[in-house]
Amino acid sequence: MSRISVRGFAVASATAVTTVGAVVGVAAGDTQPSSDLETTAAGTTLLTDIPVGDQAQVQTASLTQQADALASAADADAKKSLEEAARIQAAKDAKAKKEAAEEKAKEEREAKEAASRSATRDADSFAPQSSYTVSQVKAMARQIVGAGQFQCFSNIVNHESTWNYRAQNPSSGAYGLVQALPGSKMSSAGADWRTNPATQIEWGLNYMNVRYGSPCGAWSFWQANGWY
Repeated sequence: MSRISVRGFAVASATAVTTVGAVVGVAAGDTQPSSDLETTAAGTTLLTDIPVGDQAQVQTASLTQQADALASAADADAKKSLEEAARIQAAKDAKAKKEAAEEKAKEEREAKEAASRSATRDADSFAPQSSYTVSQVKAMARQIVGAGQFQCFSNIVNHESTWNYRAQNPSSGAYGLVQALPGSKMSSAGADWRTNPATQIEWGLNYMNVRYGSPCGAWSFWQANGWY
């Protein structure tokens, strides 16, 4: 037989030792528990006279329980780590997808604008005429402004002059397709601003781009304020 110390069973062993001591004391006619037994119960519990085989079973059971607890905790930590990694990766994928979509949209927009610019013509490329029909003026505007912004430009001109390049406001003196005020401002685009709609269109387009970013920007402002 051997004598071992098993700390994992301190409470149970302390109770057992105290109980045994009490029984022994009664049997011997001593009603007071042994001080040695009390000391043993209060301190490190000593389990005596346990067969070696039983000791191994107790130790094995304890180690198995500890191993199971550690394995369960490790599984939980691993699952939590995998879930967090999956969440982070999903967020990264979503961000990358969004950035790729935005980049593609930007490239398509720039390509469309470049194509529109390449298809436009300068006012100087139109031979001067003594007079122009509304259809001719619109055709010139479509080529100078470009398809992407033409409709917005057209909306403004419709309201300002109904495509009359000689239109003049008797009150303010505003003149031409885009009703420049004063009309002489359009001289920066050409000395023939009074009679050449191409010159007026070029000046009006530049004005809208500089002040509002584009004809569509100017049209948005016009809709909100009734002027631009």
